[in-house]
Amino acid sequence: MKDRVFGDGHYLRPNFVQPYRCTNVLIEGVKVINSPMWELNPVLCRNITVRNVHIDTHGPNNDGCDPDSCADMLIEKCTFSTGDDCIAIKSGRNADGRRINVPTSNLLIRDCEMQDGHGGVSIGSEASGGINNVIVENCRMSSPHLQRALRIKTNSYRGGTIENITFRNVQVGEVAEAVIEIDFFYEEGEGGPFQPIVRNVVVSDVTSKRSKYGLYLHGYKDDPIRGLTVTNCHFENASKGDFKENVA
Repeated sequence: MKDRVFGDGHYLRPNFVQPYRCTNVLIEGVKVINSPMWELNPVLCRNITVRNVHIDTHGPNNDGCDPDSCADMLIEKCTFSTGDDCIAIKSGRNADGRRINVPTSNLLIRDCEMQDGHGGVSIGSEASGGINNVIVENCRMSSPHLQRALRIKTNSYRGGTIENITFRNVQVGEVAEAVIEIDFFYEEGEGGPFQPIVRNVVVSDVTSKRSKYGLYLHGYKDDPIRGLTVTNCHFENASKGDFKENVA
């Protein structure tokens, strides 16, 4: 786009590593420190492996790894300490995301450590093309500056279907807000023409030692969060318990 101008006199921060429309991508054994924007951002790629990567960057919007409209991806044995989401799964924003209409599908995240960040694993907020079949397992997350372990964020202007999400065998020391958050009121919130759909989210064998909320679930009256299953989880010292509104 003509408005996306980088360099002196402009204020658009570049993503650091962005494979675009690639197949068979391997990012392994590297360390990224203080990049100005998203660190690893594969877009419209297939068959991606991110392994043994260390992200340490604390500026604004410093997501660690952002798969965007990608398929068949493995993220394993990585460490994240970020100024925004550690991992943020996306599929395009608003009209542009709906125009391309390619979901992120078949993503496995395992054996990772999440330290500072807005979310250990976040899904959205740019999910207009949909996100499905995501497994997060055997991860460790803890910091007074980590806000949430699993965060699903969307609204009625972004839209998109987020489904078949599994979050299991995760050890959480402490987070500042919620262990599990699903929020339809992110940024623009309700009142838009593209109702989001979140369904079939399975959370199992997750432990947490300290948080404000165990579960924070905020759907719409006419568009609730559907099919959330929580089994064999222990959320200790959740100072405000659970918040649940419009969950079917």
